Amino acid sequence: MAEVPPALSLAALPAGLQLATYFVDSGRVVPGLKVDPDGRLRAQWWPLPAAGDRELLAAHLTGDSLEEQQQLAESLADAVDRLVRQRLEGSAAQALRSASRHRRGPPALPQAWLAALEGPDPHLAATADLAAEAALVTGLHQWVREGACGGGSLQLCLRLHEPTSPRLRRWPVELLLRSVIDPSLMVPLAAFWAGESPFPVDCFEEVLAQLGLLTRLAPELGGLLEQQAPASLDLEEGALLSLLRQRVSVLDEAGFGLLLPSWWRHGQRLGLRVNTNTNRRSSTNTPAGDGGGLNLNALVSFQWQAVLGDRPLGKAELASLQKAAAAKRSLVRLRGEWTLIEPNAIASLLRHAGLEGDASGTELLHANLGLSRLGLPDDLPLVGVEASGPLGELLGGELHSRATPIPTPADFNGELRPYQERGLGWLVFLGWLGLGACLADDMGLGKTAQLIAALLADPLEAPTLVVAPVSLLGNWSRELQRFAPQLPVLIHHGPGRFRGTAAAFKRQLASERGKGKPAPVLLTTYGMVSRDLPLLAGMGFGRLVFDEAQQLKNPYTAQSKAAAALRGERRIALTGTPVENRLSELWALMQLLNPGLLGSLRQFRDQFALPIERDHDAEVAARLQRLTAPFVLRRLKSDRGILPDLPDKIEQSEPCTLSNEQASLYQAVVEELLAAAESSDGIERRGLVLAGLTRLKQVCNHPAHYLADGSALPRRSGKLDRVEELLDTILDAGEKVLIFSQFAAWGERLRAHLQGRYGGEPLWLHGGLTRRVRDAMVQRFAEVDGPLIFLLSLKAGGTGLNLTAAAHVIHFDRWWNPAVEDQATDRAHRIGQRRTVHVHKLVCSGTIEERIDAMIQSKRDLAERVVGTGEQWLTELSTTELREVISLRREALTP
Repeated sequence: MAEVPPALSLAALPAGLQLATYFVDSGRVVPGLKVDPDGRLRAQWWPLPAAGDRELLAAHLTGDSLEEQQQLAESLADAVDRLVRQRLEGSAAQALRSASRHRRGPPALPQAWLAALEGPDPHLAATADLAAEAALVTGLHQWVREGACGGGSLQLCLRLHEPTSPRLRRWPVELLLRSVIDPSLMVPLAAFWAGESPFPVDCFEEVLAQLGLLTRLAPELGGLLEQQAPASLDLEEGALLSLLRQRVSVLDEAGFGLLLPSWWRHGQRLGLRVNTNTNRRSSTNTPAGDGGGLNLNALVSFQWQAVLGDRPLGKAELASLQKAAAAKRSLVRLRGEWTLIEPNAIASLLRHAGLEGDASGTELLHANLGLSRLGLPDDLPLVGVEASGPLGELLGGELHSRATPIPTPADFNGELRPYQERGLGWLVFLGWLGLGACLADDMGLGKTAQLIAALLADPLEAPTLVVAPVSLLGNWSRELQRFAPQLPVLIHHGPGRFRGTAAAFKRQLASERGKGKPAPVLLTTYGMVSRDLPLLAGMGFGRLVFDEAQQLKNPYTAQSKAAAALRGERRIALTGTPVENRLSELWALMQLLNPGLLGSLRQFRDQFALPIERDHDAEVAARLQRLTAPFVLRRLKSDRGILPDLPDKIEQSEPCTLSNEQASLYQAVVEELLAAAESSDGIERRGLVLAGLTRLKQVCNHPAHYLADGSALPRRSGKLDRVEELLDTILDAGEKVLIFSQFAAWGERLRAHLQGRYGGEPLWLHGGLTRRVRDAMVQRFAEVDGPLIFLLSLKAGGTGLNLTAAAHVIHFDRWWNPAVEDQATDRAHRIGQRRTVHVHKLVCSGTIEERIDAMIQSKRDLAERVVGTGEQWLTELSTTELREVISLRREALTP
């Protein structure tokens, strides 16, 4: 199925596709039929705007001419039709088309229309029955009009009143008229009929039309049409519930105003709550440990408690419920507010209230998350879990406040900052509770130092295993030697690593410890964990530390499965980007740290990922943040209360113009790419588009990069000219600079060119270097008289390195994920940096780079939720939309 990935913000799409995606994702589309100028019938999917969409549609107009409105309507209809057909491709609708081919004879007109709605050809086969064709077109147009709200000046509203007599239990529904231009102006419809409203009498037809639509959409209100001047109607309880349950969303979509009581909009839930604050002792003792207060595997005794919202129900209220259920009533008044009940479920609720049971901490967490029901029948809502002590703080998200700062350990060779002492206290506290922790501080805030301090403040008998990318092993070794030289450190990597049994390895690590010394720290890489899993999984570590834990974002990879198989008393993940691409990465991280906490991946997708990524549901996003907050500690450098002395970071896009040679090559690649996209589909099309986008980026860098012909570099690229201008200024001031590129071949060409122009030897770090060579480069760059220019591959050098000797960062080509670029930039903008860091992002004006630069700026605020990555989403654009993004514009050319 071809669709825009849910991780991509709508703001990052071309305007036409933004609007179409909005209507399709929200289900506001309707099948239609129109007659082309040549007389052929065309099946088409149309958008179905509601009254609340007026402002959204108006925002896409630059003027108010009828011609422009017509153009917007036509382009939106075409985009919606194309997007719906893409999403239907390969779906169950294909089975319908296949089945229709087995029918004998030509399909009937309605069947032909249905087939054309999801087939590659939208046109219906010509028939001789012109009258039938005209009738079908007219009927469909009428059907669509009946489901849409008119665009008049008045809005018909419904206000629900409570019964005047509890015995009669009849619910008055009053009709009102509200001005669309001034929503504060609203009068009873009765005043309008009596000529006592500010609205003109020539609105009668508009009001009558809305009344007709109202009664068609909500038959429960049909009695209004029996009145000479419809103004109000009393509903029996059954009709009222039918109106509220089945018609509210339909009426709202159709543009009617709904003034409903708060108990319906935000009513408190009636259900059962788990209460662990019972006098009965737990089935098992609380596991031993320094924290002693909580282990998710321990059984906890609880009692089922009937509640309304967060308040338990008393005996009198339970009796009222029982009486209402016996009378088959669905509405009962409790605590001065009407409450909706299911009469058939009340007996079950009363039967469960007061019953006792046992559950593990994990099961109670699942119940609080809505991922488990603890055996409760499906017809009874499980409202939540009430607990005290550490479990209550965990369920209430209060662990951060309970975790008190721990002063810098006496044997820590350095001084922790206040926010780091708070992080240390949090790490130790969660470790005592037997819970996994994700320290997700912004890049450069000293996650490594806080972890090393935790090794000293919370010593364990068994060794600590630190798993990190190979490029960071040297950094870990140096940091451990710097902050905690008393800790024995071993590196499990390379051909000389230990190759015996797990038992023999344990004995070797024990011998390294020695009498009176702390447990050793074993450093290894993600690749080694996968390769030597039988050895490492049999060890049983005191603490597992996963550095740059975003490496484990895909739970299906071999290294993620290997990491999950390791055994350790404590589990800690370190990452500056807990969610880099999509929410499934957060699930993978939590699954590693606290297995089963967020349920299965399927449950997580249904309850969280889809509502947040697809529907942009802010309430669900806030709920997920609350649920994971106890396990994720994230602080940002932008908060001056965290790091008041960190220098500023000044980021700017550096516009570059294409040379004539670049412009010619760029245009040729665009034409080739569009032709390939037009003539292919599916996986083949996506592959061709990705390859074409890579070629466009290479052209923007330099003609020699794209041609790969080894030709000379000077004076042929606007980007290279701009880099030389920047370097002339930076190097003249004696300052150092980092230059990032995602292309290794281009990095090698650039290194040779800069060496010839400026002398010296620019450093060049890429994925093909050994760990020892990388470490030597980092050390050389840190030296006062070391090289001034450090070229780095974005993937090999974008994480983990401390390069604060540089005060300038240049992104030669763009990686279209702001989180990845930020990680690279923060090799320089981190603790230890004393100067303002200047970040230069090179962007070729008038090209795809300029469009993408604007797009990622508009979606940067989503980095904490879901961030689109790479160019993959561009492969899903239609050829027309792709042309809009990549076409060369006049400002790209050198004057």
